[in-house]
Amino acid sequence: MLVGSAVITASSLAYFDFDTLPPFVVEKLPVRFESLWLASLRIHVAAASLALPLCLLLMTRALQRRVALHRWLGRICGVLVLLVLVPSGVVLSFDAKGGAVVTAGFLLSAAIIAWFMVRGVLAARRGEVVLHSRAMRHVVAQMSVAVTSRALLLGFDAAGVDPDVAYVVALWGPVLASAAVAELVSLRTVPFVRSAAQFFERIRREFHPLALVVRVRSLARPHVRLGR
Repeated sequence: MLVGSAVITASSLAYFDFDTLPPFVVEKLPVRFESLWLASLRIHVAAASLALPLCLLLMTRALQRRVALHRWLGRICGVLVLLVLVPSGVVLSFDAKGGAVVTAGFLLSAAIIAWFMVRGVLAARRGEVVLHSRAMRHVVAQMSVAVTSRALLLGFDAAGVDPDVAYVVALWGPVLASAAVAELVSLRTVPFVRSAAQFFERIRREFHPLALVVRVRSLARPHVRLGR
């Protein structure tokens, strides 16, 4: 993923040449609100080139052991994703290739990233490490769609697949598959969960709307103190 992110960033440097428009931009024109779209494209590329590598590094054990550094980098990443990456991506999604179906896929991915980033931050502030980890897996999984989708498009182009079909499959496939993989990984790492039904019940409690106001307390038996 780091290599894929670096390749995409390197290929996107042409977007920051303010004197000439790269072929991708020329191909997209005309678009509604051209100035807003072009500014959003540059902002989105710059934010993604920082956010994805930073999220990947935050997932490593080496950085997770350094709690203070992990906390501050996580805050920077959260602000970058919620206030820059997601809003600019939403703007770009309405003029995406493939029409309304692809736009819906981008919006779904953006919603998943925003939702789980917020939930992950709240979980971290409450000290709920398991829920925080699950939420961050979803964020990283959806951000990785940029890499997997680009790889699929290159493969479909080499195979001569119809571009209209390729754009839909190359987006929706990674979005749904990434969400499923993040859930499966979380299912294997959640402690004290003996069945899928128990896991989903636990997630339902944690993500219930009332949890935003009232903290859902653990149902585990309290520890009994011995002696005085």
